[in-house]
Amino acid sequence: MAGKVFFSVSMSLDGYIAPETVGDLMGQQWMELQRWVFPLRFFRENLKLGGGGEEGRDNDIVRETFERTGASVMGKRMFDAGEQMWPEEAPFHTPVFVVTHEKRDPWELPGGTTFHFVNDGIESALDQARQAAGDRDVRIAGGGATILEYVNAGLIDEFSIALSPVLFGSGIRLFEGVDASRVALKQLRAEHSPRVTHVTYAVRER
Repeated sequence: MAGKVFFSVSMSLDGYIAPETVGDLMGQQWMELQRWVFPLRFFRENLKLGGGGEEGRDNDIVRETFERTGASVMGKRMFDAGEQMWPEEAPFHTPVFVVTHEKRDPWELPGGTTFHFVNDGIESALDQARQAAGDRDVRIAGGGATILEYVNAGLIDEFSIALSPVLFGSGIRLFEGVDASRVALKQLRAEHSPRVTHVTYAVRER
């Protein structure tokens, strides 16, 4: 099990990755934040939105992120929001481990996505995701609170941010409450496209 643990998110210039309430998902600010991904060929193919779409480096990054992911972990808030919005064939196509206090049988969807509900903590969810991923990577899909738990626990190897030219002013900050005394970063890559700037960092214990 040699895969890395990573996260990959879009972030506004003032540090937010989502609106404050689930009801504001799919609202104007969130749509502006994610605007860069909607026209991409791989995104359209993965969600079965029809043919066509843009290629180029943005498209390559989205495809590479998908291909490296052998399993995902997410929090209950993200799952609840996604359950309302994902198509029947959810876009993961791998096992997904949901950190929750709820006891629930696995939920299998068409296309290879099965949600497993883990009620004994983030490390248990990660252990199960590692086993499922094999030699591929585990993606901490979100939301922000779940990502932060993994960062503060020293369980993230690297992360990527697509920095989008939009301001939120309020919402869920990616690093709100981070234990900066424990986390050191090394920049691995920085790439820009006409829509966003992609930055990738390795995470080390300070």
